[in-house]
Amino acid sequence: MHVGVHFKASASGAEQTCAAIRAAGGEAVALQADLSGREAARELVDRALAQLGGLDVLVLSAAEFEPAPLGAIDDAAWDRTLGLNVATPFAIAQQAAPQLRASRGSIVGITCVSRLLPYRGYLPYEVSKAALWQMLRVLALELAPDVRVNMVAPASVLPPESMTEAELDALRARIPLGRLGDASDIADAVLHLARHEHMTGTEIVVDGGRTLAG
Repeated sequence: MHVGVHFKASASGAEQTCAAIRAAGGEAVALQADLSGREAARELVDRALAQLGGLDVLVLSAAEFEPAPLGAIDDAAWDRTLGLNVATPFAIAQQAAPQLRASRGSIVGITCVSRLLPYRGYLPYEVSKAALWQMLRVLALELAPDVRVNMVAPASVLPPESMTEAELDALRARIPLGRLGDASDIADAVLHLARHEHMTGTEIVVDGGRTLAG
């Protein structure tokens, strides 16, 4: 595949990802953009199309994930989180829709199991991911039959480096399969949805059974 790797500030990480794609036989280009603005998001799509020569699969994964205790949530927190997590993915998908229709491509959005298993301390984030889920379901209807739109909902994947081993052990204990997820678990689900020709409006939960445990 020819892959456009978006980054905001992590240029070195994006280049490492591009190098890994090239080593696997693909081609890749790193594309910088600050997606807090919808116009920049639309312009990112245009640059990707110009450099890649087309578009078959769009993965919507950028998100704001910041702690937000109830008493500390202000207008800025709402606008920042809902903007990046809902409005920006819509702007990107809308801008990419004509090319995706032409290629009969697909969109895969990264949602979150918090829609099924809410937790404290991240209210704007969790609301935004639930809204993203609904927005993508509606897009699946709007873009059918030309474009398939699906979702992957991760649970505990790549936890913060600040978490202690005791905290990680407690987290693993709540997961029936006994381990945290990693990036390859999510990538496998994304690839499955990108390839499957008869799935749209569907969400695959990749959580090791976490939502079963309550």
